[in-house]
Amino acid sequence: MSEIGHLTSLTAGQQIVFGGDRVATVDAELAGAFREGDRLVVVQSDGALLHIAAAEHALVDAAVTAAADGFAGLAGCSDEAISEFFDRFATLLADDGAFEPIAAANRGDVEQARDRGRSTTRLELSATMRADMIAGLHGWRDTSATRDVVVGEIAHPGWRVEARRAPLGIVGFVFEGRPNVFADACGVVRTGNSVVFRIGSDALGTARAIVEHALRPALHAAGLPEGVVQLVDSPAHSAGHALFSDARLALAVARGSGAAVAQLGAVAAQSGVPVSLHGTGGAWVVAGETAAPATLERVVRHSLDRKVCNTLNVCAVPARRAAELIPSVLAGLEAAAEGRSASPRLHVVAGSEEFVPAECFDREVSVERADGAHQERFASTLPEAGLATEWEWEHSPEMTLVVVDDVAHAVRLCNTYSPHFTASLVSDDDAEHDRFYAGVDAPFVGNGFTRWVDGQYALGAPELGLSNWQGGRMLGRGAVLSGDSVHTVRYRAVVADHSTHR
Repeated sequence: MSEIGHLTSLTAGQQIVFGGDRVATVDAELAGAFREGDRLVVVQSDGALLHIAAAEHALVDAAVTAAADGFAGLAGCSDEAISEFFDRFATLLADDGAFEPIAAANRGDVEQARDRGRSTTRLELSATMRADMIAGLHGWRDTSATRDVVVGEIAHPGWRVEARRAPLGIVGFVFEGRPNVFADACGVVRTGNSVVFRIGSDALGTARAIVEHALRPALHAAGLPEGVVQLVDSPAHSAGHALFSDARLALAVARGSGAAVAQLGAVAAQSGVPVSLHGTGGAWVVAGETAAPATLERVVRHSLDRKVCNTLNVCAVPARRAAELIPSVLAGLEAAAEGRSASPRLHVVAGSEEFVPAECFDREVSVERADGAHQERFASTLPEAGLATEWEWEHSPEMTLVVVDDVAHAVRLCNTYSPHFTASLVSDDDAEHDRFYAGVDAPFVGNGFTRWVDGQYALGAPELGLSNWQGGRMLGRGAVLSGDSVHTVRYRAVVADHSTHR
């Protein structure tokens, strides 16, 4: 057997084995930064070398340890105390005096993000976002307690077995700079779990203020252990890597940009931590052979009102109906942009441009992006592989158009290039809808606007995130992650006749 030691240094050019038969090479920057006590995570899927400084690891270790203690302590707290926590949290966010330092911290985060050319669309803690946070906390407060509920029973002569829902453990969250997610994800406490957060650097100041002025006081007032909710107070990406490589997590949840989320998911998976990823979205709308032009226009318009994961990203139109339906697609796109007082942007898959008016490729528009306004052509072409691109637009609605042979062709493209997330068919043919549902590989399928895909909006339940099927279908649950889906099942034997034996 080989001897096991500790990694104390790295050398430029040093080769690191990954994936069983491949090697990654340490570069000079990593070798120079690595110190004794630091850690190196090797992503087994692609060989990425992730450096975790000793200080970052210690910070995460302390947070997870506190969360473990909090989880144990929460078992002795009543459901009423948990309800009081959510109520107090919401009350403090609703109180203008308590909220002002949170708002001030958010204004600072927004200003700094703008100075760095970063997107602030989802960072700004607006009045609407504040109201949504409060409503979400009230939703968790009013949700029926489900920490210890009998979900099944098997009776035997003289005894029975109860299947009982039980808390899962410590949930690790890494998410982008959206302050509302911070309140949403506290929902795992409803079902008896503890949570450790790592938030993007853009919103870290806001998160600190929420903890200080609302969350921690609510925990204390309700009598819950402080460790139940922990913030990893670090702007470093490596803090997320350290958190997701901690095997004490019962579940790792990542929300944010596609590449970062995928890497975090790989780190968690190779560490033996179950993972739920919520990042890449982008919905597809397919026009069927019987699609009504007016309906398609409304579907496009109402699927582009803002940029989130369930926003329309690709629209596929059959060639036979292109002359009739593409004007409807363009009208819906223009209407969505007009509703935002912005200019729209269209990408056309090569080979489909002959169906789009030539003037679309000549007209210039002002497109608002994270780093400011850009003069661009309203329409431009991209290769078929570009169907995999999710447009992360700011204010200017942006989408891709592709002309297909038929609905079956659109389904093949969707299954090849989409994130396997949201798909909608506009058609008056029930049989066509059935074939579409059977063929498209997506957890959310509809017949109209795509923005219905939301736990709160569609299911009336507070949502922690939405999963696509890019990494495969989920075991035993739907693609909406909510507080009541973060649980395990325990079995309890109740013996009435103690003469019973094997």
